[in-house]
Amino acid sequence: MKRANANDPVALLQMGVRRYGDGDYDGAFRYANKAAELGDAGAHYQLACLYFEGKGVEKDEKKAVYHLEQAAIGGHPLARYNLGANEKNNGRMDRAVKHWIIAAALGHDASLDAVKDSFRSGLVSKEDFAAALRAHQAAVEATKSPQREAAEEEARKE
Repeated sequence: MKRANANDPVALLQMGVRRYGDGDYDGAFRYANKAAELGDAGAHYQLACLYFEGKGVEKDEKKAVYHLEQAAIGGHPLARYNLGANEKNNGRMDRAVKHWIIAAALGHDASLDAVKDSFRSGLVSKEDFAAALRAHQAAVEATKSPQREAAEEEARKE
């Protein structure tokens, strides 16, 4: 709470997620909104979810997409993936594929699967698919460390 009172965007988002889990959608909105004002990409993603679901706010797809865009610009891979899904639903597969390629390059597995499906459908060239696959692999490799592997091993033992 001390960090949230100091306007730490990560702490504010955590408080918003906690409120969301408790069913306090108004509180979730307030905390996420404050964190988003401070530039937190995860907070923009949380706001997009609230607007899509109509929890704590009135359902508003335009505001939801705006916050997805802000989160994606901030490097949030799931927001980028969801923008691709939104473009697909609106019949703009060329734009959807671009979003998925970017998210795959951030290491997002479902986006890589979407690029793969688009390749199989003939919407993505072999070269673009290969480049997305290499970028995805590089992103995943960049997250590996001995400490992380040890922690994952400990988690599997439990």
